[in-house]
Amino acid sequence: MLIKEFRIVLPVSVEEYQVGQLYAVAEASKSETGGGEGVEVLENKPYEKDGEKGQYTHKIYHLHSKVPTFIRVIAPKGSLEVHEKAWNAYPYCRTILTNTYMKSNFMIKIETWHKPDMGDQDNVHGLDKSSWAATEVVNIDIADRSCISPKDYKADHDPAIFKSEKTGRGPLGPDWKEELANNPNCPHMCAYKLVTVEFKWLGLQGKIENFIQKVERRLFTHFHRQLFCWIDKWFDLSMDDIRRMEEETKKELDEMRQNDEVKGMSAED
Repeated sequence: MLIKEFRIVLPVSVEEYQVGQLYAVAEASKSETGGGEGVEVLENKPYEKDGEKGQYTHKIYHLHSKVPTFIRVIAPKGSLEVHEKAWNAYPYCRTILTNTYMKSNFMIKIETWHKPDMGDQDNVHGLDKSSWAATEVVNIDIADRSCISPKDYKADHDPAIFKSEKTGRGPLGPDWKEELANNPNCPHMCAYKLVTVEFKWLGLQGKIENFIQKVERRLFTHFHRQLFCWIDKWFDLSMDDIRRMEEETKKELDEMRQNDEVKGMSAED
């Protein structure tokens, strides 16, 4: 088992991020779907359990080209599908990813707290002392171009050069976090993402768990750069707008998986 906590600071408020996140998830899903691969939405509905209320989603990720060659070689046919079940009780979210073939030998758990701070709180998830001591904290700077591989880089998703017409935010310079912290009038927040990875396969466990954590970092970085640079597209949307968009996106994804070419981020071998 390998645990890391990723901290992503953003120049948006916790309230704004709720809409921005859902908008970006829908758009990012479309950019990764085609050629029989990508995202399939099975359920998207409200839930209430043990006093917790939110939105429940169940998705399947069809991933053949999204995994390294060495995994494709050893993986049985049909095994490269991941089921994602998510309980979004914002500002807290919990996501569990599993694989039918691997069963209890594979699990990714992502727990996220969205806090109105600059990412300076320790152990917001309340881990026990020994678990927290074993957890690596990883800070992601969405404006740092060096954390994006050349094949992932897109100028229109670069917070270092983007300026929002609706909010006036951006571009984010080298000292943007310090400037944000010193300006009480600027909205800000941090997504604290605790990622627990478990992959039980003799001889491959350490390699795969490290690979998955590397993939999560890549996805979080890419996703939040997009989210900020799309702010003018989602800033004026309501939650009702988002729910209508999600329903439309579900239908689009089904068509795109059947009719479009494979696209999106391929695996980094």
